[in-house]
Amino acid sequence: MSNSTTVQSVDRAIAILEILAREGDSRVTDLATELDVHKSTASRLLAALEHGGLVEQSGDRGRYRLGFGVIRLAGAATAQLDLAKESRPICLRLAETVGETVNIAVPRDGDAVNISQVRGPAAISGHNWVGQRTPSHATSSGKVLLAYGALRVLAELERYTPRTITSPDGLGLDEIRERGWASTVEELELGLNAVAAPIRGRDGSVVAAVSASGPSYRLTPQRLPEVAARLVEAAREISQRLGYYR
Repeated sequence: MSNSTTVQSVDRAIAILEILAREGDSRVTDLATELDVHKSTASRLLAALEHGGLVEQSGDRGRYRLGFGVIRLAGAATAQLDLAKESRPICLRLAETVGETVNIAVPRDGDAVNISQVRGPAAISGHNWVGQRTPSHATSSGKVLLAYGALRVLAELERYTPRTITSPDGLGLDEIRERGWASTVEELELGLNAVAAPIRGRDGSVVAAVSASGPSYRLTPQRLPEVAARLVEAAREISQRLGYYR
């Protein structure tokens, strides 16, 4: 299947979801007519969406409606938006206090993905990490998510700098859980250090990490425990805003 055909199929699948959201239950023939495609094409797209739980057949044979998979996705998006919103004032205060860039990262398909960023007054980098995937083993947020089981350690760990840890046993995940925070020293980029702490959801599971990163000449290894203490407190406050009170 060519790239153009794949994109066309995705566009049509999205159109089906939009039609069902607007019209409710719809027959295959009606969907095919609105999409201006053959009935077999509409049926094939519906079968793929049904396999993913995004649509389901209603009581009447041949009619489809949105499935519970859409609710699951909507819930995940809402939770992510809630996390970014609830953590924002705390991250602003934290960035001002430590003077470094503060990020919130969540687990996504084996990586840590940053969903929010605040630059501190001393931050000199203009790099925007929001929306970017970062390798879990080479970032402080990723190590937190690995240590608390939100991500799994890959069998093969890619090297990004001479200081990148490429052995799962060398990540020190037990120590991270014991002290309550993780750090990286020039493991993703030379000249960049970072430290992170876990954010817990309502049920107590770790759902995200809050991190502070900065140039290695300022965010030195000696300074990491001091910044970590502030991150742990900030993470606790964010967790409480998400409903975790233990």
